[in-house]
Amino acid sequence: MRITVFGTGYVGLVTGACLADVGHEVLCMDVDEARITRLEAGEIPIFEPGLETLVKANVEAGRLQFTTDPTDAVAFGVLQFIAVGTPPDEDGSADLRHVLAVAGTIGEQMYGYKAVVNKSTVPVGTADRVREAIARGVAARGVEAEFDVCSNPEFLKEGSAIDDFAHGPRIVVGTDSERVRELMRECYAPYIRLQEKLMFMDVRAAELTKYAANAMLATKISFMNEIANLAERLGADVEQVRRGIGSDPRIGYQFIYPGCGYGGSCFPKDLRALAHTAEQLDYSAELLKAVEAVNQRQKQGMFTKLRQAFDGKLEGKVIALWGLAFKPNTDDMRDAPSRDLMEALWAAGARVQAYDPEAMKECRRLYGERDDLVLVADRIQAVKGADALAVCTEWKEFRTVDFAWLQQQLTLPVVVDGRNLYDPALMQQAGLLYYGVGRGDSLTARE
Repeated sequence: MRITVFGTGYVGLVTGACLADVGHEVLCMDVDEARITRLEAGEIPIFEPGLETLVKANVEAGRLQFTTDPTDAVAFGVLQFIAVGTPPDEDGSADLRHVLAVAGTIGEQMYGYKAVVNKSTVPVGTADRVREAIARGVAARGVEAEFDVCSNPEFLKEGSAIDDFAHGPRIVVGTDSERVRELMRECYAPYIRLQEKLMFMDVRAAELTKYAANAMLATKISFMNEIANLAERLGADVEQVRRGIGSDPRIGYQFIYPGCGYGGSCFPKDLRALAHTAEQLDYSAELLKAVEAVNQRQKQGMFTKLRQAFDGKLEGKVIALWGLAFKPNTDDMRDAPSRDLMEALWAAGARVQAYDPEAMKECRRLYGERDDLVLVADRIQAVKGADALAVCTEWKEFRTVDFAWLQQQLTLPVVVDGRNLYDPALMQQAGLLYYGVGRGDSLTARE
């Protein structure tokens, strides 16, 4: 098939590369000329394991191309994927300007039938607005051009997006058109040969499915963080509790790891957008609000424990940070817990020495040059001369550490483990003051 993808961000680039990799001809369009120039030169603007190799291979094979010309983009494919950003507005709603701009462009440029596919994460009812925007563009030219609009939400996890695209458990398509069903079956045929994963449903149901899935996962995380906070106060170890409840197949082990809060480009934004949708319908989504409130509070937990360890006197202290990205295998720092921690430490007069395997460049872009921020080359340099260590991201290279060595590097020495990577007993045996998340002894680490 010949397929057009509007947007070369995280979703658009992964979608385009994966569809090209199974033999389709794909043209990715973006208005950012600098980004397209970089992509044509083989430079990938985001970090995602395996993506650079995939893009280069399919560009060299001639199956994946890039353009900034909307006329060429609309003319190229029968399938027109919209995969542009929907950043949150100040009120929490999804900003649809980019989505509707693409829809207008398609309407202004199209000749012949097009199936327009909403891949961006959008509120329920967006397909109707996209359809209206296309229709206006077509009508303004006084031509007749047939088209359909469907919803095909993405379910990609940063750090494993390529595997999710190829081997994810479901492919949701919202449409009432048999023509669209046949086109989408053809599009995804290489990915459903071994298992029928296509789920056809109403457009609005598909749009809601995306938000509902992320809201459910965020709810599991916030619930487990609430239990962890109780465990700290009750003297219980939440890791034992986690194993106990996770063994129940109705609950399972996924997304019940307590920590310093969720972040990234999806959960915070999508939860707020769904809550905003509820408000627009005069419905108070109390659970959604609580999930977000718990997460915001959880992000303050690491700072609270550091302040406790230093008896409230953080001014002039040097805090080492292991991990800046919101999760491993990405350089994404959007809504990352590390940002809440750093900003709170700076406000308290502390300095930060930070290391992350991938997010250093993004950190520099966000915060620039600061006297109270030093970005170092590795985890060893981060702890040299530091008073305490905070672990914000569970990168593999942080999982194993010589505790005796670490005790010698840190002045106090305090470790605030926001991802529960370490055994509290072993940390304490090495002479470290250990603060985990719900590990039972965190509040009595100094006794």
